[in-house]
Amino acid sequence: MRARMAIHYANIKTVLREVVLRDKPIELLQISPKATVPVLVLEDGQVIDESLDIMYWALAISDNNGWLKGLDEQQLELAKKLITENDNEFKLHLDHYKYSERFPEQSMEGSREKAEVFLQKLEQHLQQHHYLLGHELSFADIAIFPFVRQFVHVDLAWFEQTPYSELQQWLRNLLESKIFTDVMAKHQMWQAGDEVCFL
Repeated sequence: MRARMAIHYANIKTVLREVVLRDKPIELLQISPKATVPVLVLEDGQVIDESLDIMYWALAISDNNGWLKGLDEQQLELAKKLITENDNEFKLHLDHYKYSERFPEQSMEGSREKAEVFLQKLEQHLQQHHYLLGHELSFADIAIFPFVRQFVHVDLAWFEQTPYSELQQWLRNLLESKIFTDVMAKHQMWQAGDEVCFL
């Protein structure tokens, strides 16, 4: 999702091939042995198969609202720190929470409590300003938002009764944003020979 949002924000015309990971097309396996999504194939054949790297690639092409280039050194350092924690520790606890039946050694509630450490950190930042790095949306918000969204949807009722009021508002703002609703348009699963679909 974050890769799509960055590409859409940068207004880069990109061919979209929607895949279902439980039924991976051979074309995906040939392009990226990791067989995870997203995968971006550039015109010169270069393959970028990490969503954060796709974000950086898109913002290097166009960043009119300063998602990345508008950050000062301190903001950039904070962004990298938050994203690293999100992509590693928080993502690990999120997976254990979301797929708790696969990890019987850790209770669902225990995984949630570990993930909450990061949520509390985000809440503290959002108590200071509207977005994670300041009063303007940045690539840090977009990079982290999809994972928080996944976390929240595991048990929405629980999240809504937590004291994370600023985080709740931040999430609502992003869920209602045009860039999110645009990239969330539904597409049919791609098969070889299908008509070209653009993101």
